[in-house]
Amino acid sequence: MNAFCVRCGRAARVPIMFLSEINIYPIKSLRGISLKEAKIERRGLEFDRRWMLVDKNNKFMTQREFPKMATLVPEIKRDGLSVSNEGNRIRIPFEFHFEKTERVRIWRNVCRAGIYDDSINQFFSDALKTKCRLVFMPDRSIRKVNHHYKIDPNDRVSFADGYPFMLLGEKSLASLNEKLQNPLPMNRFRPNFVVSGSEAFAEDGWKKLRIGGSVFHVVKPCARCVITTVDQEIGIKTGAEPLKTISEFRLSKIGLKKKALFGQNLIAEKEGEVLRVGDEIKILETKNKPRFIR
Repeated sequence: MNAFCVRCGRAARVPIMFLSEINIYPIKSLRGISLKEAKIERRGLEFDRRWMLVDKNNKFMTQREFPKMATLVPEIKRDGLSVSNEGNRIRIPFEFHFEKTERVRIWRNVCRAGIYDDSINQFFSDALKTKCRLVFMPDRSIRKVNHHYKIDPNDRVSFADGYPFMLLGEKSLASLNEKLQNPLPMNRFRPNFVVSGSEAFAEDGWKKLRIGGSVFHVVKPCARCVITTVDQEIGIKTGAEPLKTISEFRLSKIGLKKKALFGQNLIAEKEGEVLRVGDEIKILETKNKPRFIR
């Protein structure tokens, strides 16, 4: 893509931003899946965090307490999910008759979910060495986006922490890695979208963007937690990094709390479009970048 310099009139190269990765996490907090293309749905990408593990109190489970969840590997098959763990494998059909639904809790939200039977639940209980159950969010179950950040009254989210999509720039990770003794891969941060061609932390100043033919609103920075300290290959917490370093230069006050920010949460303007790796990214609106405490 060429443009002309207003000073000398010569053609100048304008860097094109594009989508370099698409990732989904079908079962919340289990290992992710990289895709070449994915369909946009109201709650997030198709299959993204529509399943979740809950404890005996129907409260959501994540790598915060169970880092080994990172080693359970899901795959998308024609008729369902396949999940493997240390040589063992289970199939979870898409078409499943739920005899009942129950209220499950994720953060402050409570919504109804279908409960799988013991033959499936035992696989996960054995893998994590704790009693748990697999649940699914049916279409009729509604979990709304935080009303402070919604774009439309119908905005909703899957079992993701709070928003349908999360985006991170390649150079933002490269900038962080320059400050770390041991550089980290992108999977530590579990983004849905990875951007190539943008400057480090340019996403902090984006308000609205187009990826391929789809428009997204950038609604909130992503506050980071201890999951970033979990090695996604071996399911073990490796220490204080990268959370310690992120807090040293990207700490911001959100409400009454201080949060380490890295990446941006998005909401799609409409559903139904298909995104593909290589799609061009254009910034439609910008905003002021957040202030950092240090």
